[in-house]
Amino acid sequence: MDFSIVDFFIGLTLANALPHFALGVWKGRMLSAFGFGNFKNILYSFANLGIAVGLACWKYGTEILWENQIILGALVCIIGFYVVGPFCYRIFHVQNKEVF
Repeated sequence: MDFSIVDFFIGLTLANALPHFALGVWKGRMLSAFGFGNFKNILYSFANLGIAVGLACWKYGTEILWENQIILGALVCIIGFYVVGPFCYRIFHVQNKEVF
């Protein structure tokens, strides 16, 4: 098994996309390459996903997205969270209200 720096960055950026999106949607405070802020974290998440897919397609071709089950599973998980995450936030987010 040989180490490939490109494979390392594919995994790194793919794994980094989800926490930035989750904290961006749930309005958590996390520093991204674009700075602090919810929208900036969401944009950084999409940038990470784009970099991961771009590097994978560059190194292996577009068929890697359908033939490699690890990459396919990670993409399904991330895209599923992109679709379901904002919906879950609207349903389950409870505003803290102080009662006097």
